[in-house]
Amino acid sequence: MIKNIIFDFGDIFINLNKTATALELSKFGFTKITPELDVLMKNYEKGLISSDDFINKTNKIFTTATPQELKNAWNKIILDFPEERLLFIETLAKEKNYRLFLLSNTNELHIEQVIKNMGTERYDRFKACFEQFYLSHLINFRKPNANIYEFVLKENNLNAKETFFIDDTEENTIAAEKSGIKSWNLQVGNEDIINLKSKL
Repeated sequence: MIKNIIFDFGDIFINLNKTATALELSKFGFTKITPELDVLMKNYEKGLISSDDFINKTNKIFTTATPQELKNAWNKIILDFPEERLLFIETLAKEKNYRLFLLSNTNELHIEQVIKNMGTERYDRFKACFEQFYLSHLINFRKPNANIYEFVLKENNLNAKETFFIDDTEENTIAAEKSGIKSWNLQVGNEDIINLKSKL
């Protein structure tokens, strides 16, 4: 029996354009994610470097861009948060049939953009739906590393077999399942979180 639900954020609740940042950075010479850039982005997502350090180090790779152009490019991925999804999670929270958690790979600049796009009032309404609101850069873990799932389970005394996890990235759901958590790899464009109950 499912008692706990852990949700991803991007492309589960808020819409993303995952090619937009690469397209914008191509103006400054980006062609692919190099090992250097991969480590830099993952360290930023884990909160191991500040936003200023992240932009400064990225600027050393893309020297023709200004810091503001890099911030704009980085945030191009963030789109809208459909109202029906906010109403869905608010209804689920009010029913109190499940313990609800958010677990997102993200970073300070993206969250600032999310709040700007949503508005503080809507963001606060969303955040209030969850018992815990875990953002990777604040807890220093990131998916799909096993330790992030173990952290959430242990921190909240959750039984993995009673826990359901939703993420749009298969790598993350596979990792959660290895921790014993039942998962739904939501197919963006074909499935929507508002239909969650058909999956439980």
